Amino acid sequence: MTARILVVDDIPANVKLLEARLLAEYFDVLTAEDGFKALEIVAKTPVDIILLDVMMPGMDGFEVCERLKGNPATSHIPVVMVTALDQPADRVRGLKAGADDFLTKPVNDLQLISRVKSLVRLKTLSDELRIRAETALQIGIDDVTKLDHLDAPGQVLLVDGRASSQERIIKALKPVAEVTAMSDPQAAVFEAAENPFDLVIVNGSGDDYDPLRLCSQLRMLERTRFLPLLLVTELGEEDVIIRALDLGVNDYIVRPLDPNELVARTLTQMKRKRYNDLLRTSVRQSIELAVTDGLTGLHNRRYLDNHLKTLFNRAAARGRPLSVCITDIDRFKLVNDTYGHDVGDEVLKEFARRIRSTVRGADLACRYGGEEFVVVMPDTDADAAAAIAERLRGMIESISFELNAGTVNLKVTASLGLATNVTGIETPEQLLKQADRALYEAKGSGRNRVVAAAA
Repeated sequence: MTARILVVDDIPANVKLLEARLLAEYFDVLTAEDGFKALEIVAKTPVDIILLDVMMPGMDGFEVCERLKGNPATSHIPVVMVTALDQPADRVRGLKAGADDFLTKPVNDLQLISRVKSLVRLKTLSDELRIRAETALQIGIDDVTKLDHLDAPGQVLLVDGRASSQERIIKALKPVAEVTAMSDPQAAVFEAAENPFDLVIVNGSGDDYDPLRLCSQLRMLERTRFLPLLLVTELGEEDVIIRALDLGVNDYIVRPLDPNELVARTLTQMKRKRYNDLLRTSVRQSIELAVTDGLTGLHNRRYLDNHLKTLFNRAAARGRPLSVCITDIDRFKLVNDTYGHDVGDEVLKEFARRIRSTVRGADLACRYGGEEFVVVMPDTDADAAAAIAERLRGMIESISFELNAGTVNLKVTASLGLATNVTGIETPEQLLKQADRALYEAKGSGRNRVVAAAA
């Protein structure tokens, strides 16, 4: 993992110390001696994380953070407030300024690196979402990565055997999350798997269970694999923290708990979870867009080319029939020339709807291109395919197309060509070519008919 980190501090010794620690982890490090220089650097250079000292002359860290978060061009950059001030009021002020995390001087190496790595992952996710959103906007489709719910109150599962500890954490998180508290770790695993939590907080000082084993179980289950984990530990438990981070725990917080720090870390992890969920949704929808015809909602030719191979090879291996029907709307160019392309698009959408209503659940219906459509029929011999094709042809011819808000009543017909995987057809391409030849024969012999390729 690599990233560009901007260290902002007016004391050179502090800058050198942080710079050395970050360079040892192979991060690219930029430095600034005051807030004005930091804002200048960020305006010119892409930055992934900003480590920002609070007490600086001219412009303190709170004001710098407010300016960064108030600028749309820099508001997405995570900011870590680094300060010698360890008062709750300072953390509250930092949260209000938009800080994503806190580090207290002297900075612990483990805390520094784990916080930076966690925020780099968060920044990577947010960058990917922003790119996808911009791309969706450019190509004129709905944004599948809308971010309007990222800061909404979340659902947190707390695994803690101490009633007093549960009470304090629930009270601290009340403004940002609804907390479900459980004492039994095994029951908590089932609860996490069955409900849509945004975060699991695990008490690392369990008297009657191993908290790291619980974290390991949550990471192993498919349903909780991507669920953020926050470990509550005691001061000085560096070995436990290192093992926890190796197991996949996302973050940790050390007792005695600062309520504002707990809120900040909870918000960061919940946001990361929502980024991850949005990205997975975006990937699924992108795949759907890539294989779906935008006008008709049927699968497109790209999907057909790939899936037909699978169906053809499976039919061959099982010795089962496979039929293909190519259908073409008769004189479709005349429709476009007479009524315009908007009406032509309505014809295509209605035609696709009638195909969907005619074919069976196991059949594959695709828009092949223009006014041509393909229906692939697994486990269907030539006679059954001909009956299905004839039923589709009749449905197209017998019911007029009501178009343009009812102002156009159009009689539409279609020609259909059929082919079945008989002996001699060795590839899906040959099967399609046979169906295409049969389609041309149907159109050449008068249109509005079904023709099957010769066996």
